[in-house]
Amino acid sequence: MQLIKRQAAENIKSWLRLSKPKVLMILGARQVGKTTLIKNSFIGKRTKYLNLDIEVDKQSFLRSASLAPRSAISSFSDPEVLIIDEAQTVPESGQIIKGWYDSKLPVKFIVSGSSSLNLLDRSAENLTGRNIKLYLPPLLFSEILYFQNWGISAKNKQGIEFYKKQINALIFNNLVFGSYPEAITTPTKQEYLINLVSDYLLKDVLYSGLVKEPRLIRRLLSLLAYQAGSEVSVNELSSNLGVSRITINRYLDLLERTFVIFRLPAFGNNPRKEIMKSQKIYFWDTGVRNALINEFNLDINRSDIGSLWENWVVSEFAKKIFLEGNIKKMYFWRTKIGSEVDLIIKDGDGKISAFEIKWRGSKITKAFTSKYNVPVNLINQDNFINYI
Repeated sequence: MQLIKRQAAENIKSWLRLSKPKVLMILGARQVGKTTLIKNSFIGKRTKYLNLDIEVDKQSFLRSASLAPRSAISSFSDPEVLIIDEAQTVPESGQIIKGWYDSKLPVKFIVSGSSSLNLLDRSAENLTGRNIKLYLPPLLFSEILYFQNWGISAKNKQGIEFYKKQINALIFNNLVFGSYPEAITTPTKQEYLINLVSDYLLKDVLYSGLVKEPRLIRRLLSLLAYQAGSEVSVNELSSNLGVSRITINRYLDLLERTFVIFRLPAFGNNPRKEIMKSQKIYFWDTGVRNALINEFNLDINRSDIGSLWENWVVSEFAKKIFLEGNIKKMYFWRTKIGSEVDLIIKDGDGKISAFEIKWRGSKITKAFTSKYNVPVNLINQDNFINYI
């Protein structure tokens, strides 16, 4: 089966060329393609792959941990690259890998996991100063587009105009079914997404041990799915679900750290005129959002098309920033009299870009440009392709 080429593969190649790189930590939700990416990045290399979700691999890993570092690596047949997948399932994995890494043996280490909760909290703490992180989101639309048999690539975009109708259909299909690799390739997309939500994504949230009521997290996710792209009130969520604000904030944090949602804070410097304390919540994947409320309507005039489009476009920018190491920051902007801009991106040098995202229409506020001297760019279904 043909593989979808991932932008993250270039990050791994760059890491692999280093003579003595730090431990590479690959983070992302379940099913986004971490294992496939890793295994296909080292064809021709001597590698040892351990999945700590599998009991045999886990026991092999723990037995080796009791050996001296050189003997431990030798027990894996002296690989060039040692890959530890689902590392969050063994709490002491970070401490073990730290000992091996500090022994300066001729081996490179990759640590991968589907939950930033345990993998970062437990492993990264032990690997402080010894790791670099690669965040793998669901597929970028550009990766999906280049996967089609249309001859379009990053170096050759001449066919975009010729295939415009097909590209628009691909975009809408992506809005409904999202960007998980299997959601792109399987003919049973709806069934796959419903199983993904129930069997995989929520597994990490529940695995944390911080969720006492699984039904409550599902109800919260359903509410968030209906409010995707809107300003979310913790007080309102608290009231609707009958739990404290503290519980809501804790669950939102859990959902963010397990790569289900992400939050955009408000942008501004004038609390008298601008909204400063609000936040918007988006889903990393619109297919997951739709699965949570069982809404796979393929009608292009569906009632939520505007908010679905906004979520999808914002998540495309978020995924690109994710892959770049989160150097840029994302915000939204709104004044107290109602002027707003959907997306503000601030890079590491302080440069600001502003975007208004509309499925239909072309009206853009002038207030932001007047205040910050930054033009607001319109992104719609006709010109989105220019921003990938």
